[in-house]
Amino acid sequence: MGGVTTIGDRADRVPKQDRSRATRQRLLEAAVACLAEHGWAGSTVTVVAERAGVSRGAAQHHFPTREDLFTAAVEYVAEERSTALRALFPEGAADDRRAVISALVDLYTGPLFRAALHLWVAASNEEQLRPRVTELEARVGRETHRIAVDLLGADESKPGVRETVQGLLDMARGLGLANLLTDDKARRDKVVTQWTALLNEALV
Repeated sequence: MGGVTTIGDRADRVPKQDRSRATRQRLLEAAVACLAEHGWAGSTVTVVAERAGVSRGAAQHHFPTREDLFTAAVEYVAEERSTALRALFPEGAADDRRAVISALVDLYTGPLFRAALHLWVAASNEEQLRPRVTELEARVGRETHRIAVDLLGADESKPGVRETVQGLLDMARGLGLANLLTDDKARRDKVVTQWTALLNEALV
């Protein structure tokens, strides 16, 4: 009669898998929030687990080490933001370059950037963390650059175009740093307008 329980057993496994995915996502989101609010020193696995509403043991089941948890958290949100950015312009290259530039700048003024910054600072002092964060940052940077090239309709075969797009992203990072201390929206809007004019000339 073992076959009688097969469907029920399978049905039980699916919700368990769903619960596991939901727990993992709560932990990742809680880790990013903690890192953004409290920095590396104040963001322990215990603090994150409490914020996510799970036990420390459950947290360590998903992420055996603190480094595993926080690098995965920043990567998770980076992927979410990249997906959201592409969703804003589902057709790819946009006619309104200002909207694209503004959206790219927004990537560097939210909790993801704040959390990533804390992780970078920690990695500069933590030998175990540094190579993982360096690899993550390189990967996220490449993906952001690809998105920018696609959305701006930039032709990188032309001299200077790649550097122009990278300059835009470096500028956006700088605006994100300025935004950490004060709401810099008014100046940021003026800079976005100026970069739009520059890129419209450079990417013709």
